[in-house]
Amino acid sequence: MSKAKVYFTRQITPQSLIAIYEKLEKQLSGRIGIKISTGEAGGHNYLKPELIGDLVKKLNATIIECNTAYAGRRNTLAEHLKVVEEHGFTKIAKVDIMDATSEFEIPVAKGKHLDVDIVGGNLQNYDAILNLAHFKGHMMGGFGGVLKNQSIGVASSAGKAYIHTAGVTRDVNELWGKLPAQNDFLESMAEAAKAVADYMKGNIVYIDVMNNLSIDCDCDSNPEAPCMEDIGILASIDPVAVDQACIDMVWNSKDKGRDHFIERVERQNGRHILPYAESLGLGSREYELIEF
Repeated sequence: MSKAKVYFTRQITPQSLIAIYEKLEKQLSGRIGIKISTGEAGGHNYLKPELIGDLVKKLNATIIECNTAYAGRRNTLAEHLKVVEEHGFTKIAKVDIMDATSEFEIPVAKGKHLDVDIVGGNLQNYDAILNLAHFKGHMMGGFGGVLKNQSIGVASSAGKAYIHTAGVTRDVNELWGKLPAQNDFLESMAEAAKAVADYMKGNIVYIDVMNNLSIDCDCDSNPEAPCMEDIGILASIDPVAVDQACIDMVWNSKDKGRDHFIERVERQNGRHILPYAESLGLGSREYELIEF
């Protein structure tokens, strides 16, 4: 079987973002949602409208997101919309908080932890998704890339609680008291990401932007400053391959901040999500890196 193709450019510009999307074997059509993290208020490492705006407009796409399950300014619709405006996203596109009024269940095939994934109701309104992730560290997952963006990111608030507790509760008020073993959480993320891919019938492409490489997620209102220099943009139609390629670039880096980033990933056993997602048939860790 041929290896997954992962495209890579060292340039992080609006033009290179469009160029790497156009390199992909699949081009999206119909009603396109671009899934990003809108970034917690106070944070500053999220993908900026100035970077992504031209691609969003080219695809005539809607930015899609869901409310959070933790205390902050994005856990209610009214406050989330204010943050979206403050961060400049309403200037480049329509923004759809998909669980604003409803949620629904999609099946998880052969899940070890989850029987269903609970996603924002408005996911039903889209024919295709551009999963546009900011690759960075993460307090709970070790790292966050396209797999996290497709699992936690597409889940409703209740769905986020369900994933974080490996299928124990949907109640956000119970979330922090029912956290599972770490690998169970990571595997639940992979199961949810696979459920979204199945629901969209594969009409998803994946981009990881490796800039502002902090050990903290964009959901953090006070993230640690980036510890590594920017690396570039990677893209694929295979989510496992593109996240694996990002991890490999960190591991192979000679950047002086590399060890600090790796420490965050390893503390949470973050790489475990990759072989588990591969075992689910979500993608392959074997890839061909194509730089242009």
